[in-house]
Amino acid sequence: MAADDLTIVLADDQELVRAGFRVILESEPGLRVVGEAADGAQAVAAVERHRPDVVCLDVQMPGVDGLEAARRIAALPDPPAVLVLTTFDHDDALFQALEAGASGFLLKNASPERLIEAVRTVAAGDALLAPDVTRRVISRATARTVAPASVPDRTDAGAVAVARAGLTEREAEVLRLLARGLSNAEIAAELFVGEATVKTHVSNVLQKTGLRDRIQAVVWAFEQGVVGSTA
Repeated sequence: MAADDLTIVLADDQELVRAGFRVILESEPGLRVVGEAADGAQAVAAVERHRPDVVCLDVQMPGVDGLEAARRIAALPDPPAVLVLTTFDHDDALFQALEAGASGFLLKNASPERLIEAVRTVAAGDALLAPDVTRRVISRATARTVAPASVPDRTDAGAVAVARAGLTEREAEVLRLLARGLSNAEIAAELFVGEATVKTHVSNVLQKTGLRDRIQAVVWAFEQGVVGSTA
């Protein structure tokens, strides 16, 4: 195995499921499974032992479940990306997973190609949410904010939020494109810049706003009026 392989820990209480995921992932050059766990506590221990790039977590496991494991893993120094895998598509599980620090959410009935893509996506620092899931996250987040009537002009409010955060005009533009669900590569094509430049802008947005990831940044943009409501 190459030293620069992406390393993965698999956590699922079903051994057969873990075996299937291992076969799928290790069929792809550059991916290597370095540890397995049958519950959340074992998953945290495996992450501490192997220091993988990505941990794939089932939600429902005995003892410490996947959501609690995700919280504990996110609290570790230099934590890996967390990809939550589940058999159900319920909003509660989705939002709890994101709040716990997950970078992505994938149904177990996804294709092998989609699983491989998901691991590579979260390992690269991108969040993995389908557009319809992103809309649900935004809808739920904005439903908790103040009523629109209390904000006279959301465009002005957004400009104030951008200025308060110290975002440059280009960083604010990248944030708006993120809110449209564009990937780094798509943003780069839209702005005629390199993908590395986009990654730098995204990192600057997260640092200046004090947010954890792209999903939180998108929610913040809607809450603050930087971009308009999806309604």
